[in-house]
Amino acid sequence: MPATTSYAWITAQTVLLLACSNVFMTFAWYGHLKNMSTAPWYVAAIVSWGIALFEYLLQVPANRIGYQILGVGQLKIMQEVITLTVFVPFSMLYLHTPFKLDYLWAALCMVGAVYFVFRGS
Repeated sequence: MPATTSYAWITAQTVLLLACSNVFMTFAWYGHLKNMSTAPWYVAAIVSWGIALFEYLLQVPANRIGYQILGVGQLKIMQEVITLTVFVPFSMLYLHTPFKLDYLWAALCMVGAVYFVFRGS
């Protein structure tokens, strides 16, 4: 495989795995606010840990794959951008919170973070 194909393939795998892991993470962290609001916190925590297991089963390989070509800072910023990309629709569609311009401003700040962490790569 040419180096650029390998780079693109590794990046695509990393992004896909991180995106899937973020769906589980978001449900683990925030899903209980809707579904288990009357349950004791420790029940919600145990259920969230169970969901988070699937997050880690995707996130750990994603970071190992990505680390072949990306630095740890790049992986972290990529994760944060994906987190915001998953969280905003989740928040609006699942938790029924209204869209706020603050989400847009946060996304623009992330674009700046991506620029600085990936420049020169």
